[in-house]
Amino acid sequence: MVAPAPRGGSDGRRGRPGAGPHGRAGLYHAPVAPGTRLVAIADEAAVCTRCPLAATRTQVVFGVGDPDADLLFVGEAPGRDEDLQGEPFVGRSGKLLDRLLDEELGIDRSAVYIANVVKCRPPDNRDPRPEEITACRPYLTEQVSLIAPRVVVTLGNFATKLLLDTDQGITKLRGASYPVGDTVLVPTFHPAAALRGGGVVLAQMRADFVRAKQLIGPVA
Repeated sequence: MVAPAPRGGSDGRRGRPGAGPHGRAGLYHAPVAPGTRLVAIADEAAVCTRCPLAATRTQVVFGVGDPDADLLFVGEAPGRDEDLQGEPFVGRSGKLLDRLLDEELGIDRSAVYIANVVKCRPPDNRDPRPEEITACRPYLTEQVSLIAPRVVVTLGNFATKLLLDTDQGITKLRGASYPVGDTVLVPTFHPAAALRGGGVVLAQMRADFVRAKQLIGPVA
């Protein structure tokens, strides 16, 4: 298992996993973390017309959480609820994600950052198309770079394949960790898969969340 070296936050220190720059979890709970560089990127994304999804979205779903988080979750794309509310993972899948954060890591979503590969809802919740992923990738690249998490947890096939640059599916890749640049990536299922697949998939997700927690390790 890869153990990342400790690193400093915006003020050179960290609180518990996901804590804000003052060492307090829950400091940030806004879609773009006001006062950070993410605001400029979010403003650009909000008027993006790089792909046809711009014509059908209600609003761009940029991301939510602590911009100094040790833990970044990356999902696939917004669904109906996310498109309406402007925040990722607010429907049934989001409720399961919140539950796993609480039960396996002892934190809530304000202590992490949550984003998606694609920032606009595909019509009828279809899979995002390659050209849509390509058009949106620079925003995710900026998010990863600016947040600089210790661990990235990819939720499902699309995020995992993109960030690991692989054609292998999530079933083969989960259960391990992968160094990617200055971070470590932990692939797991999308919460929607656990809602469909029952106890076995949920148990595997729990194990992956525990792996992510172990990789974050002690903090300063």
